[in-house]
Amino acid sequence: MLFETSQSVIDPDDVVEGLIRDLPLRQKVVQLVGLWAGARRDDNAAPMQDQLIADGLHVDAYAADGLGQFTRHWGTTPIDVPSGVAELRRRQDRLGERVGIRALVHEECLTGVLAWGATVYPTPLAWGAAFDPQLVERLGRRIGEDLRALGVHQGLGPVLDVVRDARWGRVEECIAEDPVTVGAIGSAYVRGLESAGVVATLKHFAGYSGSRAGRNHAPVPVGPRELADVYLPPFEQAIRAGARSVMNAYTDLDGVPAGASVELLTGILRDRWGFDGTVVADYFAIRFLETMHGVAADAGEAAALALRAGIDVELPTGTDYLDPLVSAVEDGRVDEALVDRALRRVLRQKHALGLLGPAEQEGDPAVDLDSAENRALAREIADASIVLLSNDGTLPLTADTTPRLALVGPNADRFGAMFGCYSFVKHVLPRHPEVDPILSAPTVAEALLERWRGDIAVAEGCRVADDDTTGIAEAVAAALASDVVVAVLGDDSGMFGRGTSGEGCDRDDLGLPGAQEQLLQALVDTGRPVVLVLLTGRPYALGDTADRCAAVVQAFFPGQEGGPALADALTGVTSPAGRLPVQMPRPETPQPGSYLAPRLGALTGVSSADPTPRHPFGHGLGYTTFAREAFRAAHTEVPVDGVLECEVTVRNTGDRDGAEVLQVYATDEHAQVVRPLRQLVAFRRVALAAGEAQTWTVRIPVGALAFTGVAGHRIVEPGRVLLRVAADAADEGLTVPIDVTGEVRRIDRIADEPVWERRG
Repeated sequence: MLFETSQSVIDPDDVVEGLIRDLPLRQKVVQLVGLWAGARRDDNAAPMQDQLIADGLHVDAYAADGLGQFTRHWGTTPIDVPSGVAELRRRQDRLGERVGIRALVHEECLTGVLAWGATVYPTPLAWGAAFDPQLVERLGRRIGEDLRALGVHQGLGPVLDVVRDARWGRVEECIAEDPVTVGAIGSAYVRGLESAGVVATLKHFAGYSGSRAGRNHAPVPVGPRELADVYLPPFEQAIRAGARSVMNAYTDLDGVPAGASVELLTGILRDRWGFDGTVVADYFAIRFLETMHGVAADAGEAAALALRAGIDVELPTGTDYLDPLVSAVEDGRVDEALVDRALRRVLRQKHALGLLGPAEQEGDPAVDLDSAENRALAREIADASIVLLSNDGTLPLTADTTPRLALVGPNADRFGAMFGCYSFVKHVLPRHPEVDPILSAPTVAEALLERWRGDIAVAEGCRVADDDTTGIAEAVAAALASDVVVAVLGDDSGMFGRGTSGEGCDRDDLGLPGAQEQLLQALVDTGRPVVLVLLTGRPYALGDTADRCAAVVQAFFPGQEGGPALADALTGVTSPAGRLPVQMPRPETPQPGSYLAPRLGALTGVSSADPTPRHPFGHGLGYTTFAREAFRAAHTEVPVDGVLECEVTVRNTGDRDGAEVLQVYATDEHAQVVRPLRQLVAFRRVALAAGEAQTWTVRIPVGALAFTGVAGHRIVEPGRVLLRVAADAADEGLTVPIDVTGEVRRIDRIADEPVWERRG
């Protein structure tokens, strides 16, 4: 037993330094590894797991000298809360008795707690569509409270990868294609999670979403300027918000794997940004330095590279950081001071979490993981995230004028249609088909049948990813017998090729999967009005057939309350108010694509390829309309270290209540390097009653205009900037020119977030 007195009467640094001094090398390295107890080779829940996991690891034997982390105690197999809490307490008590240092417990938390029966919230891309950081902060706190009730200390989220290529399978886990949106919403989630006492883990650092051709783990051909101006800002902002852990990316950046990059994990993260938390390896990432990247000859060299770069903890289960690292230290290849450096960070975090010395047992065996409060919040986010892309007036539906509905499509009445790949339903339960999800998640069909006063005929038409078209005839027959057709199409999330969206489920084109395009064509050809509802994890390229639809609704895996939320949006109980966090391409839109394009990245006369999307970033309609009536700047000249202060008046010009997202974009008319035609610098979701007008003031630090200059430093330079308040990234909106004055100013840290204040 290492602790004879209460740690509360000893200075934390003295406790940590005493342990580093007294622990033998073997007991040091075990604090730098995790253990994935219960994982099997055939689980397919992490890349290359079938080759890299050891079956049948015995917890007590493995952790005889101590343990750094328990990996996914709740998110590996179905386990009820009382049993799970009891087993976790037993394991922690055993560690406490042996070495006085208990293990940190981590868990996935992208769509809620990854645990059997826990509420499944909308996926992060839906958070982006809601454009509401305050709502996401509440989500983070709610998830964090449930994690703590389960004895979990660290949540593996949020994902701060900026979407660059819609073909990438992990788009559903991301927030947006815009770094300001990702930074604001991701930081809100961090604040919520950390306020509940849970360590937030930022991932995947850095550049992961820029993998070539949208292929998972593929090389990232990104230059230092794009890295600095697009990929890194959300991470810096979230660290300022209080995140205490970072997870490395799997990919290599210009030939250097992130897991072996001293520049990324020490130079940028710690030396430049001052981060003092822990860096944890993405699952098997250290092993991949040898087996996939080929930059290490063996496990010892892989451990040395990762440790020198700045990875403190090997996940999910220790291999390279155990015997191979011990051997490398003992034969002089690795300085033990590097082990001590990582150990110091780990122990400081454990001390802050109460894991050193005596402590009360953790976990509440009576916690309700799917409480009414959880479901109400899940519904609120689902409501806020639904995007109405187009509407000829057919929506909202009413049984008075269109009593007969045909509800067709592979996602119309399928339980799993609402969930992303990191939900327990899609991540764990496919390996346990005999297990009841113990989760209420009405389908669109079930929700509409409960609400609709007319007749509804339901037909599948085709499966999500199947090319079989034999069911289309039944769907067409249902359509011909109806007044309006609601076609619910889209994705089926999964892992590593077992879905159409999700980790390792990349696409080589952006057409709807399987025979869904043919189904939609057949439905439109009936002449009946077709309302297309997309339940997806990415934006799809909609062509001419979608132009013939009466309305198009987009929902990004809206979670277990998604069915009722969509039913209410379709019938007018609620008014859709989501906005696209990623642009919707056309079939001919080249990838990768983003609204953050410079002049030559837009439509030009020197290329036949047209990058113009079908719908731009920020686009979204509702059942009411809004007008931006005035946009004024408090000062038309602002110094390089000043604040841009603007006032915007927005009015609900329709006859029902609704919500609008105020979007402020900046255009740098002349700069020393190529800049985007426009970039978002501030946004605010506002609710307005029918006919109501509101005036808002926004204060944006001039530092928000900073970019990486020719010399490689982040700068603000003098010159004219055009500010624009607009409906989306393509809207002309209202503009004001502002002259930034003074000398070129170097910026050492990311600008503070804009401050919005309602006038009157």
